Amino acid sequence: MTDSEIISIYNSGQHEKAFNNIVDTYTERLYWHVRRFLCSHEDTNDLLQDIFIKVWSALPTFRGEAQLYTWLYRIATNMVLNHLRKQKLRALVSFDSAYDILEKKIDEDAYFNGNELQRELHKAIQRLPEKQRIVFCFRYFDEMKYEEISEITDTSVGALKASYHHAYNKIKDELRKRF
Repeated sequence: MTDSEIISIYNSGQHEKAFNNIVDTYTERLYWHVRRFLCSHEDTNDLLQDIFIKVWSALPTFRGEAQLYTWLYRIATNMVLNHLRKQKLRALVSFDSAYDILEKKIDEDAYFNGNELQRELHKAIQRLPEKQRIVFCFRYFDEMKYEEISEITDTSVGALKASYHHAYNKIKDELRKRF
């Protein structure tokens, strides 16, 4: 179902049906977007539920100024970043680094089915600064255009291109050291 069809259903007063179509259309894409940051199936499922609760409560405020999918990704990305910030605070209290915690989740994830190179790629991504990690995941995994990422992150296209370039080089250097 297209975004415009979903919005038409919502505008006709069928709010629950529109929301169910959002969930059906975007669950898998948002799952993988969130999973790339959280590195855990369980954490991702928990946060995904919270994201859809937020979408349900915010849907009446959706004005159509942005595309539905960029609006959804913005909500998901903001909630992921808030979750990661809380994890960093917990890590400070436990004297572990947030990166160590995420790497451990990658290594211990029973649902991870990639090879060693893919595992190291995900670890290298987790070591990137926040902005670089976001733009890299949107471009590399979701194959989004810079203009779409700009709409989601409220960052200029030029800054996104620079962030992606730096992220790409850091990951390439990291993987070359390991392999």
